[in-house]
Amino acid sequence: MQAIKLREDIYWVGVVDWNLRNFHGYTTNRGATYNSYLIMDEKITLIDGVKAPFVEEQLERIKSIIDPAKIDYIVSNHVEMDHSGSLPMLKAACPNAVILTSAPNGLKGLTAHYGDLGYQAVKTGESISIGKRSLQFVGTPMLHWPDNMVTYCPEEKILFSNDAFGQHYASSERVADDAHLPVILAEAKKYYANIIMCYGKQAQGAVEIVSGLELEAIYPSHGVLWSEKHIPTILDAYRTWSNNEPEGGAIVVYDSMWHSTEKMAQAIVEGFTQKGISVKLFDLKENHNSDIMPDLLTSKYIAVGSPTLNNNMLPTVAAFCCYMKGLSPKNRKAFAFGSYGWGGQSIKQVEAELEACGFEICLEAQRIQYIPSKEQLLDLTEKVKAL
Repeated sequence: MQAIKLREDIYWVGVVDWNLRNFHGYTTNRGATYNSYLIMDEKITLIDGVKAPFVEEQLERIKSIIDPAKIDYIVSNHVEMDHSGSLPMLKAACPNAVILTSAPNGLKGLTAHYGDLGYQAVKTGESISIGKRSLQFVGTPMLHWPDNMVTYCPEEKILFSNDAFGQHYASSERVADDAHLPVILAEAKKYYANIIMCYGKQAQGAVEIVSGLELEAIYPSHGVLWSEKHIPTILDAYRTWSNNEPEGGAIVVYDSMWHSTEKMAQAIVEGFTQKGISVKLFDLKENHNSDIMPDLLTSKYIAVGSPTLNNNMLPTVAAFCCYMKGLSPKNRKAFAFGSYGWGGQSIKQVEAELEACGFEICLEAQRIQYIPSKEQLLDLTEKVKAL
């Protein structure tokens, strides 16, 4: 395992997790990377660790450049274990290294996870000299944990951005290129929608911080790296997403027992289509919650449907509503729909969940008993067209 040279005396010493398919409930169908960076200067510095099972690979890459025992500083931008899990093993291999972390939450978090490994807390605005280069620290709390910070090297004009601007994307290429840019941006959108959406204000703050820096590169902790050419692209995307102002379009999300709620969902899709609104249909039996969130991120309308089972909505629909509510999307228009046999409680329950998300209910709950007739479905289509 060899380090990859990014520029003079700066190396990528992270790992590629080709087989990761789930990141605490978020599907990662293209794998992930845990990025770590080695800076060779008078004070040799390692920025960020990796997930614990991959520490030997990280150490191999470091050893291809330098004896790890010569490392002076380890910068821990984030306590979460996909970044910090290797710290105990790194400290054993780098016994003289001082671990730099944010004050006070990074210090608290790392101590709680690993005990005292020799930490030095740094605050926003503090900097250290490592020789020809310096490192400046900026706290970005709740992007997406209280301890998060980013590290800026002004001499190289590089921002080590940790979780901000990242993607779960396994690749043999280290830097975003034009050929793969649509895929990379799609993964960046999915990452934002599933991890950062509920921290939109903090994401806006991060964009403001970055916009005030001279930058030639952004090196995140997941996915490929952003060169100067593509920095405006990812910053513009974050501005759009963090404003929580949907671009337009609609999603229709449902589960169905005997296809009646499914028929209603299709009639709703037809209504949006006839109205000229781009729409996507998601059957929860076939689509994972996290795969729906990127479309929710930019959609103005959301319709959620469920039949009634044991006086409740279907468990798949309840799970979707719970997942969605946790991400705190705002400024959407929504309505509930569903078929039922006798009780029909599920539809109002779905509507209550949509209200709890802060959505504007734009159409009263649509309930149809048993099998929808052609006339009822046409009426439903017309109601959607009239929104």
